[in-house]
Amino acid sequence: MEQKIKSDTEINIGKNIHDLRKAKQIRQKDMVREMQLRGLPITREAYVKIEGGRQHIYASQLEAIKDVLGVSYDELLARKKMG
Repeated sequence: MEQKIKSDTEINIGKNIHDLRKAKQIRQKDMVREMQLRGLPITREAYVKIEGGRQHIYASQLEAIKDVLGVSYDELLARKKMG
């Protein structure tokens, strides 16, 4: 069974994904399509829940998102900036 990755109080994976996607000007539906083309069965609804922090993300989903966005795991798992 595939491992689920949970956000904690210092790391908000969904927000990080959202912010990185917006910075690259990629639409949610395009993210989902690219993930599906990589063989990952995901719906737009599931993707929206991941970005919103309402659904835990699987390791395979995180890997696909990393590849589509062209970012590192460090960027996806960055801690909140204190300030």
